[in-house]
Amino acid sequence: MMSPTTTATATATAAAFLSAAPASSSSTHRRRSRLPAISASLPSEEPLLIRAARGKDGLPRPPAWMMRQAGRYMASYQALSKRHPSFRERSETTDLIVEITLQPWHAFAPDGVILFSDILTPLPAIGVPFDISESKGPVIQSPVRTEEQVRGLVPIDLDKLQFVGESLKILRSEIDGKAALLGFVGAPWTIATYVVEGGMTNTYTNIKRMCHTAPNVLRGLLSHLAEAISDYIIYQVNSGAQCIQIFDSWGGQLPPHVWEQWSKPYIRQIVAKIKTGCPHIPLVLYINGNGGLLERMKDIGVDVIGLDWTVDMADGRRRIGDGISVQGNVDPAYLFSPLPVLTDEIHRVVKSAGPKGHILNLGHGVLQQTPEEAVAHFFDVTRSLRYDTLFQGQLTEELQPVA
Repeated sequence: MMSPTTTATATATAAAFLSAAPASSSSTHRRRSRLPAISASLPSEEPLLIRAARGKDGLPRPPAWMMRQAGRYMASYQALSKRHPSFRERSETTDLIVEITLQPWHAFAPDGVILFSDILTPLPAIGVPFDISESKGPVIQSPVRTEEQVRGLVPIDLDKLQFVGESLKILRSEIDGKAALLGFVGAPWTIATYVVEGGMTNTYTNIKRMCHTAPNVLRGLLSHLAEAISDYIIYQVNSGAQCIQIFDSWGGQLPPHVWEQWSKPYIRQIVAKIKTGCPHIPLVLYINGNGGLLERMKDIGVDVIGLDWTVDMADGRRRIGDGISVQGNVDPAYLFSPLPVLTDEIHRVVKSAGPKGHILNLGHGVLQQTPEEAVAHFFDVTRSLRYDTLFQGQLTEELQPVA
């Protein structure tokens, strides 16, 4: 699940760079009432991240953003959370979504700005209410485990998600083409784990048992979720999202052959619908713990595969092949290391990924207590990189996917 952030302690270097980033406005209400047409403010050239996602040649450097780049590690987010202690309020109120999403943009100017939201946000719109407990996380009082409950689900009611659409429109205007605006969703299997288990779990026993004891019920649930998530992606795109990341966060909890049966077909269903309705939108697929799944992921139809930090970048590249871009995969713990160590790791990952089709990111979300200075350094170093220097005199080998 994703969270957002901002910083009062960015380095002087970052502050100087950020003079190019849009200044924050004191009134989101006024912005919302007079939104310019999205296309009116688009630059002639696509954002760097979008070009990298498509595997374009000739980019000067890799674009960079961070999963969970807005959220608990930022002092500005902590201050806002004290004024608005409910996560549901923060993630379902347009003005707060916009403010939190823009916090890291104003502080660090990443190449990608991702909507502050949660993968469970659309659940009430399909008839699955949930709460968030400070101690337990998401809580679903009536887990869906029967055929009758699946039949009771409704097609996604996008009117109940207007705060998402309004936020994306405002954000697209605020960013004004200086970065890519990302939306995101949870994959059907990952969403289903919460819906079936009733919240967080370390064992996934109920949903894994359903694979064998109630397969038709589970198929019905996953199919319904795939359809709803597809419509939700299209809604985000129509509202201004330029790239969508699909989080199958708990797909890595399945044995590869089980993931192939119970997760992959439903992600593929989503990808097929988006590629038909929004063929210009790059899709990123991230699975935590995907080292055993890479060969099974490469034919799913997405444009980018995110690698977690347990996968060697060069090895991941070889296994996936040259036809798909990659994202990642600096270990988030490196942000607690001395800055020169972080610099070396960024260089290592970028060199391993090669000069084409790479979006620099962490291999997982930003950790709580991460120093903002380290986040600023991550982006400063990335902006200083140049492919023509890093790969000077080197011939790039065209990678073929592992059979």
